[in-house]
Amino acid sequence: MNELEQALATIARGADEIIKREELIERLKLGRPVRIKAGFDPTAPDLHLGHTVLLNKMRQFQDLGHQAIFLIGDFTGMIGDPTGKNVTRKPLTREDVLANAETYAEQVFKVLDREKTELRFNSEWFGQMTAADMIKLAAQHTVARMLERDDFAKRYAAQQSIAIHEFLYPLVQGYDSVALKCDVELGGTDQKFNLLMGRGLQEHHGQPPQIVLTMPLLEGLDGVNKMSKSLGNYIGINEPAIDIVTKTLKIGDEPMWRWFELLSFEVSLDELGRMKRDVESGVLNPRDAKLRLARELATRFHDAAAAEQAIAGWHAVVRGEGDTSLLPLTEIAVPVDGLRLPALLTAAGLTASNSEANRKLKERAVRIDAEVVEDAQRIFAPGFEAVLQVGKRNFARVLLTEA
Repeated sequence: MNELEQALATIARGADEIIKREELIERLKLGRPVRIKAGFDPTAPDLHLGHTVLLNKMRQFQDLGHQAIFLIGDFTGMIGDPTGKNVTRKPLTREDVLANAETYAEQVFKVLDREKTELRFNSEWFGQMTAADMIKLAAQHTVARMLERDDFAKRYAAQQSIAIHEFLYPLVQGYDSVALKCDVELGGTDQKFNLLMGRGLQEHHGQPPQIVLTMPLLEGLDGVNKMSKSLGNYIGINEPAIDIVTKTLKIGDEPMWRWFELLSFEVSLDELGRMKRDVESGVLNPRDAKLRLARELATRFHDAAAAEQAIAGWHAVVRGEGDTSLLPLTEIAVPVDGLRLPALLTAAGLTASNSEANRKLKERAVRIDAEVVEDAQRIFAPGFEAVLQVGKRNFARVLLTEA
């Protein structure tokens, strides 16, 4: 392949749709850095691997010599994107938005090249708009056009409420592309309507319409629902390396390939195809493939040493190979008279509730330093240190301190 074909192959990796591919080719031939935008509303303080699908694509553009724009929607976050919602989403306060935006800015450079990234806030231009300006923006589309959006159409048909301010969201997101003179905008498949809005508004303002590149929504640890903090099926990029490793190793064998395609920088599509064939033929254990991905992710968000320590700790607990003291130590404050085992397992994050802990004890699924325990009445006082384990892959090395 020539240089342009290689660039297109990299850009298209994992992409769901490129609108329009021929326009992208023309932009790449211009001989200048292409401006690529992805916007993130700071609705929660931490980013997870699902968010990095877009960040990874931005980094691939950067590695090809282009300019990434990481847009923090501190203005749109106060509206609330209704995408995929069947009810009006509660807008965030200005204080919430600013606090979350600060942590976003700290986290994105674990993926993006700081020197090739513009970090922008859309309050830069919307904060200067008057009410008259917003009315002019709203006049550029009709209610009928807005109701073409799938989630709006479904809510309208079901006679569920749609607040007027929700119609503003696609317009506001689209105008971001006008303000930033974007060549390409990235988004999840659920953002297609909003991304196309940007194309239309750019044409209205005399700009070349942006290319729209949509990426699939990454399934979470359950392999079914998209990764989400509210569903608890996520891996946060600020989590300890051991958590990144252990959670990655919990994903199913089939979703693993999607994770490789969307999250890995080290495994090419050709190599990924060979790995799939090796797993199908029994040459490669799926667990070893997941370990490779876990190592890459832990290294990216921490460093190589932390990744190797985490993997060694995983081997020590799950496979009985090595020193469990390599595991990071989690301190848990408990009353001076101690804590019963079910409550301790819940406090360590190994069970969702004391009742679940009791079930696991009855199933003989709980171990302390590799020894099966069943006594739910056992009390652990400050000073106790051990590796707690529930099932094969949920574990934590804890030290109890006095509350």
